[in-house]
This record gives sequence, C-alpha cells and structure tokens, in this order.
Amino acid sequence: MKRRAPLSSKYLILLAAIVGVISGLGAFIFYFLLDLFTKIFLSGLDSFNPPLAGGEAEVVKIELHLGILPLPVVVALGGLLSGLIVYKFAPEAEGHGTDAVIRAFHRARGEIRARVPIVKTIASAITIGSGGSAGREGPIAQIGAGFGSFVGELLRLSDKDRRILVICGVAGGIGSIFRSPFGGAMFGIEVLYKRDNEVEAIVPAFVSSIVAFIVFDVIMSYFANTPFGVLPIFKIPQVTIHSPLEFPIYAIVSVLAAFFGIIYVKVFYTVHNYSKRVSIPPYFKPAIGGFFTGVIGLFLPGVLGMGYGYVQMAIDGKLAVTVMLLLIFGKIVATSLTVGTGGSGGVFAPSIVIGSMVGGFVGYSFHYLFPNVIVQPEAFVLIGMSAFVAAVAKTPIAAILMVLEMCGGYSLLPALMTAATLAYYLAGDYSIYAEQVATRAESPAHRMEMSIDVLENVRVQDAMVSADKLVVVTPYQRVSEVLELIEKTGHMGFPVVMDGRLVGMVTFEDVERVPLEERDKKLVRDIMTRELIVTYPDETLEEALIKLVDKGIGRLPVVDRNDEKKLLGIITRSDIMKAHAREVKRIVS
Repeated sequence: MKRRAPLSSKYLILLAAIVGVISGLGAFIFYFLLDLFTKIFLSGLDSFNPPLAGGEAEVVKIELHLGILPLPVVVALGGLLSGLIVYKFAPEAEGHGTDAVIRAFHRARGEIRARVPIVKTIASAITIGSGGSAGREGPIAQIGAGFGSFVGELLRLSDKDRRILVICGVAGGIGSIFRSPFGGAMFGIEVLYKRDNEVEAIVPAFVSSIVAFIVFDVIMSYFANTPFGVLPIFKIPQVTIHSPLEFPIYAIVSVLAAFFGIIYVKVFYTVHNYSKRVSIPPYFKPAIGGFFTGVIGLFLPGVLGMGYGYVQMAIDGKLAVTVMLLLIFGKIVATSLTVGTGGSGGVFAPSIVIGSMVGGFVGYSFHYLFPNVIVQPEAFVLIGMSAFVAAVAKTPIAAILMVLEMCGGYSLLPALMTAATLAYYLAGDYSIYAEQVATRAESPAHRMEMSIDVLENVRVQDAMVSADKLVVVTPYQRVSEVLELIEKTGHMGFPVVMDGRLVGMVTFEDVERVPLEERDKKLVRDIMTRELIVTYPDETLEEALIKLVDKGIGRLPVVDRNDEKKLLGIITRSDIMKAHAREVKRIVS
C-alpha cells in the first residue's frame, strides 16, 4: 500500500486535534463502563462499595446490592470474562496495555489493530470493575493509541506520522481520564524510553491532550453534574514545605520508593513469566489471579480496583500507618496476580496507590516522632506518588506533573522534583514497562534516522583506507594481472596510478567484460574508467554514501580538493558500514 509523504506540521497538528477528540470520547466511554461494571460486580454481586477519591464522580446512577457471591468469586468471574473477551478477539489487549503500545511504536511501525481499543475498553472495565487490582492508564493508553493508529492507517500516513499519532492517542487518553493535560502529554513522549523522550511529538501531544481533556470534561460536567474546569482527582488541603529539615525525609521516601519499586517490578514479572509457562487455557489464568486477589481483598479491601479512595483516605489521615504498610505489599501482590496473569488493566494506578502508601507511611511515622518538623504528613502521600511512579515507569517529568495536576499541590513542586529525581536514579534500569528501550538510538523506529545522523557526523578521512595501504595498478598492466590481484587480495577494484598521479579506476566488472582469450593481451588503460566520481577527506560519510548509491558503485577514490589527481585513499560501502557501527557503539555506551 502506497504511503503519503511526511505531513507538514499544520496538518499533523490538525490530525492530533482529531485524535484528541476521539481519545476524549473514548476516555469517557471507558469511565462510564468502569463505573457501570463496578456497580454490577462489586456493589451488586458482593455489596462492596469501594470509596471514591475526593474529585471522582459517579456517572451511573443505578444501585444494586444483591450480595449473592463472595468477593473472591466476583473478582475471579471478572477475570474469566475479561480473559474470554481478550483471547477470543484481540490477544494483544491482555496485560496492562502500555507495553503493547510501546512495542507497537518501536517494532510494529505504530500499527495497532482497529478492534483493540474496543476489546481493551470492555475487558479492562470488567477487570477493574469486578475488583481486579489494576488501573486506567494502560487501557486508556492502548485505547487512545489504537485510535491514533487507525487514523494513520485510514489516511495511509507514513510510518513516522502514524507513530506520532499513536503518541497523541496516548497523551489524549491519559491527559483526559487523569485530568492531567500537561502530564498526559509528557507521559506520551516519555514512556517510550528509559532515558530519552520522543521530542518531535511534543507539540502534537500537547494539542491532542488538551483537546481530549476538554472533550472529556465537557461530557463529564453534563453527565455527572460537575463544574467544568480542572477538578483534581484527589482533594487535598493547602500543603507547603515548612522547613529545610523536610528534605532529608524526602530522600528517605525516594530510597523506599526505589526499593519497593524494584520489588514491584520483580514480583510482577515473576508472576507474569510463571503464568506464561503454565499449560492451561490463557483465559483461565486471569480468573485464578482474580480469585487470589479477592482473597487478599477480604482482609485488605484497599487492594481492590484502582484504590484511589484509599489514597484519599491516606491524604485525609484516615488510614493507620500499619494499614499503609500492609497496602504497599498487598497492592504489589494483588496487581501482579491481576495483571501479571493476563488480566486487562493498567499498572499506573497501582503505582499511584503503592507510592502514596510509601509516602504516607514515612510522613505519618515521622509526624508522630517529630511533629514540629513534619507538620503536614499528608503532603508525603503526594511525594510518595511522584517518587514511585518516576522509579517504576521511568517518566520523572510526567510523574511530577501528573501528581501536581491530579492533586493540585503546586507549592510542593520542589519536594516532588527532589523525590522523583532521586527515586528515578536509585531504581536504575528496573521498569514496570518491559518494552521500553534506553534511548532513541536503540529503537528500531529510529534506526534509519539514527544511521543518517551518525553518517552526518563522521568525515571520510576518518573511515577511508589511506593511500599508503592501498594496492594500486598501472595503466600498462595486463587485465589478467588485475584478475590475479582480485583473487589474491579479495578487493573488487583498484586505483590506476601513473607517476604518482590518479588516472582511473579498474574493477572486477571491467575485467569480467573482457573475453578470456583477450585478458593476456589487453591492458588496464583499455578498460579502466577515466571519468571518476570522487570524494574528499572533509566530506561526510552521508555525502559519500549518496554518491555511491546514486551511481551504483562500490568504492570512491578520496582525492585532494585542490588537486584531484592526488590520491589520498579509498572508501567503500564496507568502510562506511564499519565506521557507522563504531560510532553507534560509542553513542549508546
């Protein structure tokens, strides 16, 4: 299928806005279904009403309190239904979704099947609504990215433009459903890499995110009767930094966030890998994981669903320190059982909950010990969120911005920056997103782009074989002698030099055109190429490679700019490839 040439920026911005509209609509549909299935499964079948965060609103007004099934069975039922839907219609929609988007960006030209957003929406709403320990980030990222990919495929856009629209879909979905347009845009360009970001997509991502946020907020204000505008998910009191003595405590939060972040990643992928090896139908695995999640939920209900209501309770000082500590471990295990076994849901909301409990545990513990130093322990709930997300998602900027927008605690910016940055570095390369690559240089999506960049930065003189190491021939040697040199050296062409001056080039192709019976009679001067394509030592490898490709030749003589008969060396395609490999190795190391 023929693809369009890369779009101009104004058309790309227009498409980013369209993707934002679709992502905002998709985010509301997902929000609605999540509320609906929570009412059906948890409230209806088990009579469990999970608490809401302070800024969350209900959009489904039905009330069911049948109470006919025990909690573990309800969560297992949701896992089974989700598994059946996913593995029947779109197996790539299993798990937390964000990894699938990252993989599609780097390794599948940004292509996501059109059915994935629909399957992911329904399956994730069932998983989370039935009490599975998962979040909205992975599903909405895959939903938005799927819409972006669909638009790119519909318009037959180039791979590069389609990938940018995939990022726009992620940014729009995250920015709208988390009410974090700035953070959502940064998440979209940051989450692809551990130590880099997709900077070319930043403006389209911002456009998509803010459009999606507006669309989502308009619909929410109508259906939930909430005021239009930025309404943070969590309600917090006015918090601020009271003393420089708090900063060492922020560092403690960072250390614990990195520590528990590494445990989270290891436990999650241990469960995930074990689940993959178990020889049972894949749709049964989320049911088994859901059952054990429900068992944990009997004793620790904060592990069920997204758990944002318990974060609000921690902010409000309504959770005991011991409960916070238990929730750290409980949420890690429950999320691994829910999503690691193939359940459809995100790992960002669990990260928010775990991080908030880490911060709350530290903050309230130190408040009890040093009440005059730690005056507002609830602030540490937010600091823990930011630190933990930065550690496990490798998105430090997005972590800071999203916590600010989700909570509105802008006066804590220095504290959030301190904790997130430190936790990000302490956690090293451990990431909850296995498909992340370190930098753009390691992304297959940028392999060709990086190749060109590398060739632009290396000169011919740094890659050529110098004249003193060359095998040369004279115009008066016989063609048969050239053939002997080819067999002896393995070289496919030689400069022709007379009296120290370059006069031509002779190649294997030239020799091959001479009949066998004439090769002892004909001389090099009779078959050599006199009109030479040359390169200069100060030209870039890109310029040299373009000459080789345009003329369909394998080597170029390197000559002095002021005297093109003065041979300085030879450069071949092989020399360029070797130089490129050396330079890439230097860059990534």
